[in-house]
Amino acid sequence: MIVKEIFYSLQGEGRFTGTPAVFIRLSGCNLRCPFCDTDHLGGTELTHEEIFSELGKYSARHVVVTGGEPSLQLDGNFVDMLHDAGYFVQVETNGTHMLPANVDWITCSPKDAPIVYSKVDELKVVFLGDSDDDVRISSLDSVYARERYLQPCDVGDEDANRRIISGCVDYIKAHPEWKLSLQTHKLIDIP
Repeated sequence: MIVKEIFYSLQGEGRFTGTPAVFIRLSGCNLRCPFCDTDHLGGTELTHEEIFSELGKYSARHVVVTGGEPSLQLDGNFVDMLHDAGYFVQVETNGTHMLPANVDWITCSPKDAPIVYSKVDELKVVFLGDSDDDVRISSLDSVYARERYLQPCDVGDEDANRRIISGCVDYIKAHPEWKLSLQTHKLIDIP
C-alpha cells in the first residue's frame, strides 16, 4: 500500500472523538474537493509487515484508515490481519467505492459524487454554509446510518467560519437527526 503517514493521536471528529487511535493515511483520492484540508499526495509504498511494525510502536488498539480515499487500496486480507492482532478498524471514506466487508466501522463523508452505500455506521457531512447544503444533506435521507454528523467547513476566514457554524447549528436544530461534529484536533491543536 502507498502510505502518506502513520501517526498516533486522538480521533478528532465524529462518534469516536477523543479516542486514542493509530491513523494510517493512505495516499491518493479519486476526488478533488476544493475544501480538502488533507495532504494525501505522495507517500511511500509499504508492505503489510512494515505497516505492522509502525503500528506496534503505539498502545492504542483502534486503527483509523483514512486518506485520501482508502477504498482505492485497502483490502480484506489486511483488515483480517489487523483483527488478528486485536485492532478495531475504522475507515473514513468518501463512499464512492466499496470497502472490504470486514471493516468494523465505516465513517462515510460524502462529497459531490454519488455514494455506493445504502448503509454505513456513520455519516459525516461537511456543512459548507451555501445554498446547496439542504439539497446535499437531504439527498442522504435514504442512507441508513447509526450516527449522523454535520461538520462546519473551516474556510480559513473567521467571519465566514462564524457564519458557517451558525448556519450548521440552525440546520441541526431544525433537523435533530443530525449532530454537530467539530474538528477538535484543530480546535485544541492536537498533533
